[in-house]
Amino acid sequence: MTRQSLWDDVSEANVEDGEIRINVGGFKRRLRSHTLLRFPETRLGRLLLCHSREAILELCDDYDDVQREFYFDRNPELFPYVLHFYHTGKLHVMAELCVFSFSQEIEYWGINEFFIDSCCSYSYHGRKVEPEQEKWDEQSDQESTTSSFDEILAFYNDASKFDGQPLGNFRRQLWLALDNPGYSVLSRVFSVLSILVVLGSIITMCLNSLPDFQIPDSQGNPGEDPRFEIVEHFGIAWFTFELVARFAVAPDFLKFFKNALNLIDLMSIVPFYITLVVNLVVESSPTLANLGRVAQVLRLMRIFRILKLARHSTGLRSLGATLKYSYKEVGLLLLYLSVGISIFSVVAYTIEKEENEGLATIPACWWWATVSMTTVGYGDVVPGTTAGKLTASACILAGILVVVLPITLIFNKFSHFYRRQKQLESAMRSCDFGDGMKEVPSINLRDYYAHKVKSLMASLTNMSRSSPSELSLNDSLQ
Repeated sequence: MTRQSLWDDVSEANVEDGEIRINVGGFKRRLRSHTLLRFPETRLGRLLLCHSREAILELCDDYDDVQREFYFDRNPELFPYVLHFYHTGKLHVMAELCVFSFSQEIEYWGINEFFIDSCCSYSYHGRKVEPEQEKWDEQSDQESTTSSFDEILAFYNDASKFDGQPLGNFRRQLWLALDNPGYSVLSRVFSVLSILVVLGSIITMCLNSLPDFQIPDSQGNPGEDPRFEIVEHFGIAWFTFELVARFAVAPDFLKFFKNALNLIDLMSIVPFYITLVVNLVVESSPTLANLGRVAQVLRLMRIFRILKLARHSTGLRSLGATLKYSYKEVGLLLLYLSVGISIFSVVAYTIEKEENEGLATIPACWWWATVSMTTVGYGDVVPGTTAGKLTASACILAGILVVVLPITLIFNKFSHFYRRQKQLESAMRSCDFGDGMKEVPSINLRDYYAHKVKSLMASLTNMSRSSPSELSLNDSLQ
C-alpha cells in the first residue's frame, strides 16, 4: 500500500467514524464529522478532506497518528465560541471579550463575521470600528495619572530647592500658602481675601460707569467717586503686595514669570502704574494732553483682573489648559465657520442685493452670515424674499451642525484636564513639609508603568492594523 493511499484511508476513516478528536491548547473535545461538514469552508471542515499528513499539518499545529488527534496551539478560552458556532450556525460575542482578538480568532478558524447573530452584531461592529470612543474614561484616567506624575515631580523639585537656604522651611511654607490654595488654613484664608479683593475691584469699576456715581471735576468732565478711588488704591496695594510676596518666596526667580498666572498678576497692576505716570506727565506738560487718552484705554484693562480668579479656581485653570491644547479643534471650528460664512454670504448677496439695502454688499452679507451661523441673530439685517429666508434657514441649521461637531472633542479634553488638575491638587495637599522634605508625594507607579506599556502595545497594534491582512502572531510565525 502506498503512502498516499494510506492517508486516503485515514481521511475516509475520519469521516466514516462519525467523530474526530480536537485538542486546542489543552481543551479537548470530540466533534462529529457531519457537524463540521455543515461548514466545509472552515478550517475544521477542510481538515476532514485532507489526504496527506502535509495537508493536515498545513491546517493544524500537530497530529497524533496513534490517537488520531489534531492539536491546535490557540487560545482555549475562545474555542467554546467556535464550538457553539458549529452546533448552532451562529456566533455570539460576550461584552468582556476583546473584539480584535475575537476577530483574529474566528478568521483563523475560517469563520466569517457574517455569522455573528443579530443580538451581538451591532455592538461587535461598533466596538471594532470605534474602540476609542467607548474607552475614553479609562484612557483619560491613565493619561491623567501620567501627566499628573510629571507635574508632581516638578512641584516636589521646586519644594526641595528651599533646603539649605536661609529660612528655607519658613519660605517654603509661605510659598505653599501663596501658590497652592487649599493647602492649609493659612492658604485658604489668603485665597478668600484675594477673591474678595478681585471681586470688589471689578464691582467698583462697573459701578463707576453709572452716571449716579460720577462726580464732575472742575472742567465739568465726569470723574470718579472718591470712595471708589479708595477701593481701587487698596486693591492695587493688595495685588502689588501679593505679587511681590510670591516673587520673594519663589523657589526659582528665573522661572517665576514663565508661569501664566504670575503674568496675569503682573498685567493686573501694570496699567495702574502706567496711568499714574501718564497723568503726572500730562500735568507737568499740557502739550502732551493726548496721552490722557492712553490712560483712559489702560483703565479699561482693569477688567482683566477677573483672570486672577484662575489661581483659585480649578475649573478656570482647566479651561485655560483646554484652550491651549485644543488649538486644532478650535482651528477646525473656525475653518468650518469661514467656509459656511463665505458660501451663505455670496448666496444672500446674489438673492437680496436688489431688494434689501442691508445686504447690498458682500462684506455686509458676511456680517449677516456670521450672526446667523453662530445663532446670535441680532435682527438688524434680515432677508425679505422667500429665497432669502430659505437661505437664512439653511445658514442657521448649518451653523448649529458646524458648532456642535468639534464640541465633543473639546469637552473630552476639558474633562481630562479637570480630572488631572484635581488629582494634582490632591497629591500636593498630601505632601508633608513640616520639618523638611520627609514625605514624597504618593504616586501609583504601577498605573504609570502600566499606561506606558499600554501605549507601546497600542502603537504596535496600530502598526499591525495597517498591514494588508490581520493575521495573528501564531500565523505569522508558522
